[in-house]
Amino acid sequence: MKRATKISTALGGAAAVLLGMVVAAPLSASAQSTARAGLHVSDGRILEANGNDFVMRGVNHPHTWYTQHTAAIGHIKDLGANTVRVVLSSGDRWYKNDTEDVTNVVSLCKRNRLICVLEVHDTTGYGEESEAASLDRAVDYWIDIQDAIKGEEDHVVLNIGNEPHGNQGYQNWTPDTISAINRLRDEDFHHLIMVDAPNWGQDWSNTMRTNARRVFDSDPHANTVFSIHMYGVYETRSAVSSYLNDFVNAGLPILVGEFGHYHSDGNPDEDAILEISEQLGTGYLGWSWSGNSGGVDYLDMVVNFDPNRLTEWGERIFNGPNGIAATAVEATIYGDGNGPGGSDEGTTDGGSGGPGGPGDDTEAPTAPG
Repeated sequence: MKRATKISTALGGAAAVLLGMVVAAPLSASAQSTARAGLHVSDGRILEANGNDFVMRGVNHPHTWYTQHTAAIGHIKDLGANTVRVVLSSGDRWYKNDTEDVTNVVSLCKRNRLICVLEVHDTTGYGEESEAASLDRAVDYWIDIQDAIKGEEDHVVLNIGNEPHGNQGYQNWTPDTISAINRLRDEDFHHLIMVDAPNWGQDWSNTMRTNARRVFDSDPHANTVFSIHMYGVYETRSAVSSYLNDFVNAGLPILVGEFGHYHSDGNPDEDAILEISEQLGTGYLGWSWSGNSGGVDYLDMVVNFDPNRLTEWGERIFNGPNGIAATAVEATIYGDGNGPGGSDEGTTDGGSGGPGGPGDDTEAPTAPG
């Protein structure tokens, strides 16, 4: 999730001034993409192992707070998505999603022919949110549950930590992110790695924008994609366009990892996000399927996890212009590209929520998270 912090739209001007700070440059020798198994980056694009271009079109699912709603993964597929970003907890703030649980999540994603982006949510707002965990702690978690995703490079993207710095201490984002990436590589993780921006994901300080090349080149596998979260900072089409185009022009992979149609810190331009992402061929993952609370329930795409009760936001992102149903293309790893959704393929509600277990923690974080 994200912090409700009003940032002046005057930042649009600042962003324009900083346009080009992510300078286009030839990839270093260490960053030359080579053929490899699994999802990977080449020339600023995300490709499958067979070289097919893959553009993420999907939504976020709050699994760690609602582990009983496993049917949601199939329902998300049924509405046309090709990707689901799944909220996990390292145990630092919420009930830990262990190896068994994550293995099941990956299995459900594969059964439902979805690419699975897994993220640790405990890092949200680190440096400003007192209970938030560091990226280093998130890496500890990935190492601990590595068996759940080992060998799944075709199907799983490792999103190290959600919104890993708030509006304080965000200057540490670059060294912290580089360190996290290299620790994962040292531990034999070969997955496509996704890194979130600081400033509660919105990068109003342009920290990720300015240092993205340095971070990308630090990855010995040259296999990192950048994720910007677009809420109130991105109220205008120009702000959306400037940020995404800056990365694309620099040959760096970028996607919108979270966004909504409205938020307490401003009114993001969701039409521009969808349209420009489609024009550029970059991915987007809307926030979120269901279960939002604390006054931000307007971000629910369906009512009470019922796929037959789309909200205004759900209708927009799934069925509107440049939405998921019109633009998502299934990953070729699943064969003919036309496989059915899997809500009727063994994905049922009731999952792992026994007494005292994760299913009892059904309160999603309010803003700031």
